[in-house]
Amino acid sequence: MHLNLPKHKKLILFDGVCNLCNSSVQYVIKHDKKDLFMFTALQSDTGKAIIEKFKIDTTQIDSILLYHPEKDTISYKSTAALKVALKLGFPTNSLGVFLIIPAFIRNWVYDFIAKNRYKWYGKKESCMIPTSELRSKFLD
Repeated sequence: MHLNLPKHKKLILFDGVCNLCNSSVQYVIKHDKKDLFMFTALQSDTGKAIIEKFKIDTTQIDSILLYHPEKDTISYKSTAALKVALKLGFPTNSLGVFLIIPAFIRNWVYDFIAKNRYKWYGKKESCMIPTSELRSKFLD
């Protein structure tokens, strides 16, 4: 699998039909002052290829993944969200302190929110289409 990502970029994979996920992507775009992140929906061809490559069970993990192409590694659930937060500058980066909490505890909270996200925040019929100004930040 070859992705056309600039060397220093990381790829955030998100649920393209989830309103909470789309709002989170908008937040990251607004606060990504170092321009470190690119985005693609889990439902996209790129998203599906990464899911397949890392053999991710989408019945267990279906909301956020963070792909680091230089290391060819993937983070998911609360770890992915907190690693993204660490790169966004103060005060958002202070959320990284929660990485000291064991992942099984963090992911229990994360899973509870993920399980209820459509009920609480709603769902779109199709994936978000970025504006022309933001298109360069998205794959697929």
